[in-house]
Amino acid sequence: MDTWLVIGLGNPGPGYAGNRHNVGAMALEELAGRAVGGRAVLKPHKARARVAETRLEVGGPKVVLATPSSYMNESGGAVAGLMKYYDVPVERVVVIHDELDIDAGLVRLKQGGGEGGHNGLRSVTKSLGSKEYLRVRLGIGRPPGRQDPADFVLKDFSKAERTELLPFLLDEGADAVEALIEVGLLDAQQRFHAPR
Repeated sequence: MDTWLVIGLGNPGPGYAGNRHNVGAMALEELAGRAVGGRAVLKPHKARARVAETRLEVGGPKVVLATPSSYMNESGGAVAGLMKYYDVPVERVVVIHDELDIDAGLVRLKQGGGEGGHNGLRSVTKSLGSKEYLRVRLGIGRPPGRQDPADFVLKDFSKAERTELLPFLLDEGADAVEALIEVGLLDAQQRFHAPR
């Protein structure tokens, strides 16, 4: 069975752990907790990432879960290195990331397209030489008032968001990755893009 590579984007270190920009890495940890046989533990890999090889369902394909150990704007090197190491084609690379242009709490899926000013995606696209990887886009909404989007994404989720929005968003994000792998992009889009 073909291997999948699932990347959760974020910045390394405890100072960034609760940031909106790290919601992709948080969703990857949610996925790791669902691994067959118990929580998959991410361990350092020579491709400058933390990696776990697992399966998300019994009898399912091998899934490599990873978070780059570099900063967001340098994520692409780790993704390209892991793609080569595990011999995964670009159409089975899934990148989970925060998305300002989607309402907070919504999850959207797509393949290819632009980066929308997201430095992590820009780095991945440049390093892979392709935009055709899959994206699981976790909506964090636009900043309030005139707050700079760059400042907004580097702020922690509020206490209310951490109790009401975040658990749901991470659960939905993990569900979306599982659906992508299990039923493919179009069926997963129909499931997650439908009004709820």
